[in-house]
Amino acid sequence: MRLGKLFFLTTFFGVSSMWSQNKQLLYDFYEIPQSLMVNPGVKTSEKWHTGIPVLSGLYFQAATSGVTVNDLFANDGVDFTTKVRERLIEDMNKRDDFSTTSQIELFNVGFRGKNRPDDYYSFGVYGETDIIAYWPKDLAILAFEGNGGDNIGRSFDLSDLNVRGEMVNVFHFGVNRKMSNDLTIGARAKIYSSIFQFQSIKNSGSFTTTQGQNNIYANTINADMKLQTSGVQEIIDILDEDTSSTQRDLTSLFTRRVLLGGNLGLGFDAGFTYHLNPQTTITGSVLDVGFIYNSKDIKNYTLRGSATNEGIDVILPEDINDLNNDLWQELIDEIEESVPFDDNDTSSYISFRPVKVYGSIRYDFGLAETSNKDCGCAINTESGQNGNLYRNSVGGQLFMMKRPRGVQAALTGFYQKRLGRTLSLKTTYTVDKYSLSNIGLGLNLQAGPVNFYILGDNLLGYRNVADSHYASLQFGFNIISWNDN
Repeated sequence: MRLGKLFFLTTFFGVSSMWSQNKQLLYDFYEIPQSLMVNPGVKTSEKWHTGIPVLSGLYFQAATSGVTVNDLFANDGVDFTTKVRERLIEDMNKRDDFSTTSQIELFNVGFRGKNRPDDYYSFGVYGETDIIAYWPKDLAILAFEGNGGDNIGRSFDLSDLNVRGEMVNVFHFGVNRKMSNDLTIGARAKIYSSIFQFQSIKNSGSFTTTQGQNNIYANTINADMKLQTSGVQEIIDILDEDTSSTQRDLTSLFTRRVLLGGNLGLGFDAGFTYHLNPQTTITGSVLDVGFIYNSKDIKNYTLRGSATNEGIDVILPEDINDLNNDLWQELIDEIEESVPFDDNDTSSYISFRPVKVYGSIRYDFGLAETSNKDCGCAINTESGQNGNLYRNSVGGQLFMMKRPRGVQAALTGFYQKRLGRTLSLKTTYTVDKYSLSNIGLGLNLQAGPVNFYILGDNLLGYRNVADSHYASLQFGFNIISWNDN
């Protein structure tokens, strides 16, 4: 397999359209229609909305929990090899990762039921990319230091190799229902059409060098490794042809897979909003509980078995006169027989979506007005509460996500300020594995029916982007019609 092209493809798709998995600024920012995508049970008051096609939700994000670009390439007088050894090889561990995800909305539409005004329906299509690669610490040490010297007798863990990525198009339809003045619930059904997917997440085994009996050293490998891919090989084949029709063929392939011609899957989201009292609200949601059945364009790679060898056995002086003795080929054949590499596996497999969970508590204060006519403030009209609009909100949010090496969590505190009917600001402070000083700022502007929002995360990191562990920016445009009763 041409790994160079595979890594190029995943990197290209990853950086061309990235979406942060933790959308702490967007979550419960109920003035923005896209908040329905992170909690289908968020409270709504729109009569209808429609996103500007392709421009309603654009997001860029990149994250590393270990080394940064500045750590390796800063002009600080430290030798590059020393930087690699100290900051990459020694400082990082197998739980550090480089990750990106993406979401670009093709369209997003919502409307209130004519006969059921407490129901708000929304549907749309978006493309998503999710890639995560964990740092293979033991394999990096083996490549950098070799298996000699102090590493004699060390067992290098092959399970350190852990990578997963996919690009998928999602068709969705959701229902948001106000059950009472205190409770709103929602759910969203999803159909996934995969463009490509790859994963190598359940590897095991070891590589060890010890003192030999018949030779100086003995190498022992015990491996059970697998790389599963779907939708990748056909892309590589088109690129290999490198003809005048390559671009057209790629466009045709992607178009077919985007329009339900790829490997298909199902999933759902669910969420709620509950008012403990007129000023205190709790919310929660679970996203992407689903799977994709990969059965088309499958190509899997396995390395499974165990072997111990002490290198080439040369018997002197007999072997001096036997120059045609292919000792190297005999050694290779022996290893391949004991630890066979198979690249012809086309068996189908199921890949699960990365499940996300949100929860929050919010306290509103600073009563502004008691009428929500044409407010543009996304506050439900609630009998007995007069549709009160509070100028300020403060609270906390919890985010958890299932990753190959366990649950990834983040904790956020936020403050939101509403300035009249047209402008709302939200600021957040988030603590997670990527940063302990992530300060974000979001702005929502309502100019008549036109809605514009922009959300930026880890603002302190923009002082030196090359030294930042996390950076993201999201913006979008919508047209909104508000309730007038």
